[in-house]
Amino acid sequence: MLKTNLDLDVLRTFVTGIQLGSFAKAADHLARSPSAVSAQLQKLQAQLGTPVFQKSGRGLKLTSAGDSMLVYAQRLLQLNDEALAAMHAVEVAGSIRFGLQEDFGEILLPEILANFAKAHRQVVVEARVARNAELLERVASGNLDMALVWGDGAGAAGKQQLAQIPMAWIGAKHVEYPKDFSLATEAIPFIAFDPPCSFRSMATDALDAANIGWRTAFTSASLGGLFAATKAGFGITVRTAICLPPELIALDPKSCHLPALPSIALTLVTAQSTQSTLVKRLADIVIASLAEPIAAIR
Repeated sequence: MLKTNLDLDVLRTFVTGIQLGSFAKAADHLARSPSAVSAQLQKLQAQLGTPVFQKSGRGLKLTSAGDSMLVYAQRLLQLNDEALAAMHAVEVAGSIRFGLQEDFGEILLPEILANFAKAHRQVVVEARVARNAELLERVASGNLDMALVWGDGAGAAGKQQLAQIPMAWIGAKHVEYPKDFSLATEAIPFIAFDPPCSFRSMATDALDAANIGWRTAFTSASLGGLFAATKAGFGITVRTAICLPPELIALDPKSCHLPALPSIALTLVTAQSTQSTLVKRLADIVIASLAEPIAAIR
């Protein structure tokens, strides 16, 4: 009996749709028609012999088989991309300057650098971990070739939105918070970056709109400082659930009566509108490394 060979193009469509939160967005991103994307998803389910989606309200969500397939698809695509990069590695040399947010510096950066180095041993990577405003400024001035930033990457010559990530209220696992923040007699102790900070402004706007009092309990210029203060019980902060330290947890806004927060774009920005070979290859590795953390919070 002949074995079924999964179609990598179909798997890429499947993974991209999950990452972007919409297969309509995946169709635009992959330059395919919605009908072509629908046909690919039907092909995947036919090959697997089991549904990967189930209805959830007006939308769809992954079945347990779909969750499992997502992990396998990410691994297969990463191996595919690594193999292609390795075959071309002898042709590529030089240097590339890459920046990213602190959210990803400790956990994802080692993986990104290791995977890139395997395929491109002749390339020197200069990495910088910094806040959004600095990363965007360095890309705009040509001091970084590419950066992973929060937001739409306004002002960058090139940009590729990878996903919309839900923002979350973050607290410490060991701290007992009020059951209903909206009824608290004291202002919520809020931990935040110094402005300007999109997370800070969107969180405080949401609290103000809900008529929930808050006070600044701690500020820091680093994400490590915010997380340390949160772990110590100084208050709550706001970020995403991606790559959270194990001592922290995303609070359920419904159960503790905190206002719902919007999603924020995660974007790769580049100094040039046309990407060089090195930038394209590093971008592929960044996207592959992000696939599992993004899928884990959906």
